[in-house]
This record gives sequence, C-alpha cells and structure tokens, in this order.
Amino acid sequence: MSTSTDAARPGAPSLTGPLTRFRVSAYVTGVGLLGLCFVMVLRYAFDTPGPSAVYSPIHGVLYMIYLVLTIDLAIKARFSIKGTVLVLLAGCVPFVSFLVERRVTHRVQAGQKL
Repeated sequence: MSTSTDAARPGAPSLTGPLTRFRVSAYVTGVGLLGLCFVMVLRYAFDTPGPSAVYSPIHGVLYMIYLVLTIDLAIKARFSIKGTVLVLLAGCVPFVSFLVERRVTHRVQAGQKL
C-alpha cells in the first residue's frame, strides 16, 4: 500500500517506521525533559538530591535514544546537516521537542527536505 510519503517521492523507501519511531522518541524526550526540570528544581531549590540522582541518568538514556532515532530519520529522509543538528538540539530545550516534532512530521509527510 502506498503512503503519502511514497507518493511524494517515487522510488523512495517508506518513511512510516522511522517517522513513527522519531515521533514517539520526541514526545518521550519532551516529557522526560520536563521531568528533569522538575527534579532539578527539587535538587537546587529544596535541597533534595535523591530524585535527581535517580532520574538524570534515565533522562540521559532517553535523549541518546532520541539522537539515534533522529539521525536514522535524517539519513532516510535526507535532511540537511543544519536541519539535523537543529532537530537534535530541540531535545535540549523544554517544550521545543513537541513543536519540532510537528514540523518534522508535516515536512516528511509532504516529502519536503528539512
């Protein structure tokens, strides 16, 4: 069955799988970053380092997964280097990963370069 991505770029491999994995990882990273902000407030404002000591490494692993899945999508969708770096950095700023995920999804589904 043909998807809108296949119709936009004849002969191109389907990007449904990589795009879905990227979208899930972007949401998980965004929520994870908000959780990290919360535990950092607990650590520095309320002098409670316990939650930060547990959660920070978890967030680090989630971000590394986001990096790998973003690079996978970038290679398959042929993102520019600048576009790829900007999407990678979006996982570092609270709420930005949600916005970038929507933009990347629309552009990939339309067959546009990033």
